[in-house]
Amino acid sequence: MIIKLEYQGVEYSCDLSKPLDISIPVGRVRCFYATEYLAKPYESGFFIGSVNEGAPVNFYDLQLNPHGNGTHTECLGHITKVQESVNDELKEYHFVAQLISVKLSELSNGDHIVQLEELKDKIQGDLPKALIVRTLPNSEEKLTKDYSGTNPPYLDVEVMKFLVESGVEHLLLDLPSVDREVDEGKLLAHHVFWNVEGTKKKDESRQHCTITELIYVPDSVTDGLYMLNMQIPSIELDAVPSKPVLYALVVS
Repeated sequence: MIIKLEYQGVEYSCDLSKPLDISIPVGRVRCFYATEYLAKPYESGFFIGSVNEGAPVNFYDLQLNPHGNGTHTECLGHITKVQESVNDELKEYHFVAQLISVKLSELSNGDHIVQLEELKDKIQGDLPKALIVRTLPNSEEKLTKDYSGTNPPYLDVEVMKFLVESGVEHLLLDLPSVDREVDEGKLLAHHVFWNVEGTKKKDESRQHCTITELIYVPDSVTDGLYMLNMQIPSIELDAVPSKPVLYALVVS
């Protein structure tokens, strides 16, 4: 199926039969020492919910932590006392998105971060509502890594200020978090993105905006504009496992 759309005065076509999945399945990666992902047959009395164990169906229980077990999308309820749900805040599911690849910078303390000048250098034109950041180097280790205790890369808070000023409402990146793994609970980039003060949202908080972490964009997917489809399950929580899918945009 081919669809046509107009963005910033330019007409594009998009082939919906050619999706580019940039999610990592739940359980492949781990961070923040999160509970391990577990799927096991439900058991009750003599019933074991596994066809291999003689049941007529597979009937499994799941144990997971959305923030620590794979690609996930979170809302401002992640850092507020009132735990808003992603399903309540994300009301649209299709966006024009720009994909950029940004080289990580090393600080004197050994931290690796995305810095503002590096990011600005990769942006083409005005930013759309959705931005996808692929960090370099882009090893396939990102698909299976346990980031816990490794001080993984993060964003300079100046980057987040710039993205907010530029109107970015949905940020996707291949890191465990936009903030440092251990930062004394400050979560500065999170607070800037949602305009939240402490653990309380303000009247002007960016309540409809989302951050999606732990994606993986293969090298075969080139930088540029895409149609982004944000797929989330109907789970009432501040963060949920998600499946962002890209479709190449071609100038008509």
